[in-house]
Amino acid sequence: MTEPSPNPDRLKALEEKLANIRSREADKKPPMGEHYSQAQHAWRMVIELVSGLLIGVGIGWGLDSLLGTRPWLMVVFTLLGFVAGVKTMIRSAQELQNQAQARENADEGGTK
Repeated sequence: MTEPSPNPDRLKALEEKLANIRSREADKKPPMGEHYSQAQHAWRMVIELVSGLLIGVGIGWGLDSLLGTRPWLMVVFTLLGFVAGVKTMIRSAQELQNQAQARENADEGGTK
């Protein structure tokens, strides 16, 4: 059994439809450089907290090694690193909230 040959006009019309659909779909995709997903914001905050902790542990361990006061300075600087990490996380959250509020205010101003 042989298959019938495809109609060239029909194939051309189908290709044009596909090209139109692809161009519309390409226009719908948001540019990734301009907005961040919530997961990216969450990872940023986690990294800020962990880096604060690690820096505090490192400073405390180093000072304990130099001064021979193990583990007291490491405990103190671990707590200070935790506090610094939480403070940085709060600052980042406030920054995100301010950006969202500014966008909301701009949208309200444009619709009135």
